[in-house]
Amino acid sequence: MSTFLWVVFPYLCIAAFVVGLIWRWRYDQFGWTTRSSQLYESRLLRIGSPLFHFGLLFAFLGHLMGLVIPKSWTEALGIPQHAYHLVAVGGGVVSGAMIVVGFVILVFRRRTVKTVFEATTVNDKVMYLVLGLVIAFGMLNTFSTALSEEYNYREGVSPWFRSIFLLRPDASLIAEAPFQFQAHAFLAFLLLLIWPFTRLVHVFSAPIGYLTRPYIVYRSAGDRPAGVGTRAPQGTWISPTSRRES
Repeated sequence: MSTFLWVVFPYLCIAAFVVGLIWRWRYDQFGWTTRSSQLYESRLLRIGSPLFHFGLLFAFLGHLMGLVIPKSWTEALGIPQHAYHLVAVGGGVVSGAMIVVGFVILVFRRRTVKTVFEATTVNDKVMYLVLGLVIAFGMLNTFSTALSEEYNYREGVSPWFRSIFLLRPDASLIAEAPFQFQAHAFLAFLLLLIWPFTRLVHVFSAPIGYLTRPYIVYRSAGDRPAGVGTRAPQGTWISPTSRRES
């Protein structure tokens, strides 16, 4: 079971992630979208979305530093473990708070705004559940690390994580980790597994043009200046009778 959880399962998730993205791009490019619900409600979205996304960006950088950079490297640079610990915990608490608050606002909005809830699929609900569990265990790890240095994830979870990508997987490195660290790692790979088949694919869309694109203006059917008649969009078929009436 240990070999399956910490060696086989991560590789299955990585394979599904890569193959799934390729499949999605080849056969579902029109579905490669966030399926934005901004049209239905924007006030809560303007608050929750930036908090959540910027918090995730900071958390990603923190995980990159904690999981990818070996402890020996930071010590070689003259950064003692205690100083690293303070920076990691401080950054983790701030980014985690942003993620949690943003996530709660977005879930509250999705559940309480009728039009947004009606646009929510079963796929979305599964994704939100897994993502929420990843966040919950991540925050639990942050607080447990802040309150006690009894377990150092840089000596267990981090080497195991690197061993996966170095093609020298060692399940024993994480087998002795506390349950909340194991749960966070397992759920993170599970999220990777379902990633290509959810709205999360939008993360891999190049956002270069997004920063400078013009605003999208939404108008209802009744938002026409006074005195202006109806006109079918170019290319839309209308009957001769309707054309004469116009």
